[in-house]
Amino acid sequence: MRCPNCGKNEDKVLESRTMGEGETVRRRRECLNCGYRFTSYESIEEKTFMVIKKDGRREPFERSKLEKGIRRATEKRPIDGQSIENLVTQIFDESVHQAGISREVSTSELGERVLEKLSRLDTVAYIRFASVYRHFENLDEFVKVAKEIKKQERNKT
Repeated sequence: MRCPNCGKNEDKVLESRTMGEGETVRRRRECLNCGYRFTSYESIEEKTFMVIKKDGRREPFERSKLEKGIRRATEKRPIDGQSIENLVTQIFDESVHQAGISREVSTSELGERVLEKLSRLDTVAYIRFASVYRHFENLDEFVKVAKEIKKQERNKT
């Protein structure tokens, strides 16, 4: 490692400690050229979690985009901000777990997870999200989804 004092690349490690539940290593070093002591931090560079768009493009997952879509669907509904945060966290965690080592999830998988969670949380928010996600073209598609929800609610009782 390059010494911040003299710029030489020769040093020795005096002490190493793990930090942050083993995700980071802190090392105390001493330059063999000038004797200057300094600290370095080492951590694993994880592969970015990616979203595969419908047209095949890949882009980094943005939690804010997911949250924005859910907030729009739940606008003016009796759902507090903490519930939305929990929902976003659950969807992200499930997606990361499901993706495994590939660290990729398709937008369709994300959308289906959101619909599943919203169906349990709020029927109106579910229909709002579904109308955008499934690209409803006319009133018949809204009515069809509403009837399916009503049928499911009757089956629960």
